Amino acid sequence: MVLSPYRVLELASVRTPLCGQMLGDLGADVIVIEPPGSSQARRLGPFYEDRPDLNCSLWWWAFNRNKRAITLDIETADGRELLRRLVEHTDFLVEGFDPGYLEGLGLGYGPLAEISPRLVMTSITPFGQSGPKASYADSDIVLMAATGVLAMTGDEDRAPLRMSTAQAYLHAAAEGAVGALVAHYERERSGRGQHMDVSAQAAVMMATQSYALQGGWGGAPFQRASGGLRLGPLHLRLLFPCADGHVSITLLSGSAIGPATARLMEWMCEEGFIDQATTRDKDWVAFGDRLLTGQEPVSELLRVTERVEVFCRAHTKRELYEEAQRRGVLLAPAATMEDVVESPQLEARGYWVEVEHPELSRSFTYPGPFVKLSETPLHTRRRPPLLGEHNEEIYCRELGLSRDEFAALCNASVI
Repeated sequence: MVLSPYRVLELASVRTPLCGQMLGDLGADVIVIEPPGSSQARRLGPFYEDRPDLNCSLWWWAFNRNKRAITLDIETADGRELLRRLVEHTDFLVEGFDPGYLEGLGLGYGPLAEISPRLVMTSITPFGQSGPKASYADSDIVLMAATGVLAMTGDEDRAPLRMSTAQAYLHAAAEGAVGALVAHYERERSGRGQHMDVSAQAAVMMATQSYALQGGWGGAPFQRASGGLRLGPLHLRLLFPCADGHVSITLLSGSAIGPATARLMEWMCEEGFIDQATTRDKDWVAFGDRLLTGQEPVSELLRVTERVEVFCRAHTKRELYEEAQRRGVLLAPAATMEDVVESPQLEARGYWVEVEHPELSRSFTYPGPFVKLSETPLHTRRRPPLLGEHNEEIYCRELGLSRDEFAALCNASVI
């Protein structure tokens, strides 16, 4: 596999696991290092069968495949020395501590690079290692608010709506993995590693797409329009209820999309939801311009939108999708989690994989690799590790500690 000759140390936190998992999926030997009492990430729910067990967190399972796990208290002198010894044989280090924490322990990039000049170290923090917000406390909602994403979510007549699940550190961790690979490419040329400083705020800002740039070039400020978008005074609705859920319809005009809207109107007319003269035969390419110039009243947009909703409510998601595909209408179902799991597309691509959990005497269905490579395919080699599962394997067999040394460190709660 692509990274099979390389080792990654991941100092576990809720900020880092996807980064380590991506490197592990690419074949690297990833060792996740937790405090002896466990990483906070193991305490995040939901839990398998609602068991209050550190090894049953589904959140931990989701982002920690293809890793081994050890415990180590790096706030002790012995713990720091063990980490330094591990770094001697490490190619990548991933950490998510607040800026200055590792430096205060003598484990910043400078001292570690002296041990291993080829080390690529990725630091994932809320706002980066420098700047006036570098030491600010954070949460997912704080980061979403700081990027502008939160201003884009929810209804226009009320406060922004938070994201349903935490997203900020998934963006940051994915960029951290990509950055580590870029630094690795440079290391192969120069022989030296470097420090990757990843700001979650900067990473998540990409989720605003072009809206992050609008202020810079004098564009109109973004306005929330739940389930749609705004074009000047027009609220263009794009999400509609149907008989068994919702569908997204690109109900827009213009030379690119207007023809698809015209095909939708033809379909609705055939089924008796609109008439030919007043609705089907409008110039759907020019309709938006006519609204903006007053040649068509805004009430006409509202009327058409209402008829589209009545049409959608009379059909299921599958009925709408299959006919839309045949007619070339821009329509897509809003998939539920059940729809995703049962997706024929994902099944055809072999996306889901079964992962054995011997400790639970059963297997579970997991999402597959994040990319398909034709020559070096990615595999799920390991289920997410148990707390401290590989302590003896790594400390004794690989690092060379004697049994007595290992036992003494365990008794002192260093391991």
